[in-house]
Amino acid sequence: MTPAPDSIRESSITARERDEQVAGRSAYEAVIERLSKASVDKHWEPYRDIPWDDPEFRVNPIDPRWELPEVDRLGGHPWYRSRSSEVRAAIGLWRVATAMKIGLQFENLLKRGLLNYAYRLPNGSPEFRYVYHETIEEGHHGMMFQEFVNRTRLPIRGMPRPLSMIAQVAPWIPLISTELFFVFVLGGEDPIDHVQRKVLKDGRAHHPLEETIMRIHIAEEARHISFARHYLRDRVPRMPAYRRFLLGVLSPVILGVMARIMLAPPGPMIRRFKIPPNVVAEIYVRDPAAKQEIRDSVGKTRALCAELGLVNPLTRRIWQVMGIWG
Repeated sequence: MTPAPDSIRESSITARERDEQVAGRSAYEAVIERLSKASVDKHWEPYRDIPWDDPEFRVNPIDPRWELPEVDRLGGHPWYRSRSSEVRAAIGLWRVATAMKIGLQFENLLKRGLLNYAYRLPNGSPEFRYVYHETIEEGHHGMMFQEFVNRTRLPIRGMPRPLSMIAQVAPWIPLISTELFFVFVLGGEDPIDHVQRKVLKDGRAHHPLEETIMRIHIAEEARHISFARHYLRDRVPRMPAYRRFLLGVLSPVILGVMARIMLAPPGPMIRRFKIPPNVVAEIYVRDPAAKQEIRDSVGKTRALCAELGLVNPLTRRIWQVMGIWG
């Protein structure tokens, strides 16, 4: 019996789609192999590659190079500019140290989540090797950040305690949805990467220890961000429709919360230096530039979500409510 034309067309489309999926998977695995090789060829170790005890790298709390840059909205405010040079430097150092403490806390959650993800990977999975490379690199980042915090001798706490307790659920997200976990990964990594790149391009003289740490972090995080994006591009199109819908709903919530955690001014710094509440509100709550900074910090992930079909009229409204729609 001769097949009906529609049957022939349907089977040929299925075969073509199957070929495209195989080609897409091969390209994805090639990317992972390149990232794994890059982790071997170009990596840093904090206690080998950073001259911590070099006099030029010593942390002096009144060094004017710690003063806040214009990237941080407080840095250009009249209240901040009216403080003495020593106070401006002390505030800037506290800000940098807090960012690093929150960074190492986030990467602690990230490492545990990556290991939970890797635990269930089958033999021969190309993701396994890369995930362990990333876990090792994040371990180095945590040591690097904590060493910096220790050398400031400041009582830096990082995340507020209630938030830190809630965050302990993050390492278990891969047991429910690996796709949601890698959105969480981008939610923590993209805002910091965005800010660090802006700081290094601002034309100011930076403390060599801060600059060295930022350059190492940016270089290795580029691989981590690349893996998360390629993972989502590979997995999301193959998710069932209802799971894609849930991912589309939850993604802007996670990204909005994470961006604010990474970019918000630390409460202990506000209290220690008696920054007036109206100044904090003016800079970080009412200032359109501060709101734009939060939107910009997740811009690449927002574009990725749109590319993956996770943005529709309903989820776009959630992005808007979270204040991160472009």
